[in-house]
Amino acid sequence: MIKIRLTKQGKKNDHFFRVVAIEDKRKVTGKPLDIIGYWYPRKDSIEIDKDKLEAWIKNGALLSKKVKTLIQKA
Repeated sequence: MIKIRLTKQGKKNDHFFRVVAIEDKRKVTGKPLDIIGYWYPRKDSIEIDKDKLEAWIKNGALLSKKVKTLIQKA
């Protein structure tokens, strides 16, 4: 099963998150199938490719709770 979730990136005290499509059995730091967007909490900016997101959802990917809230914000 494919999930769309966040992966943590960056350095100490300066994190950002990638919105990725990944198999649910993989680790949080595992290799994603596709990078859909980014979320920078310090700057409160969200960049999501809507076309990629819709394509993954049509293929049966599930959204995590946090990604759902970020999409509503964007």
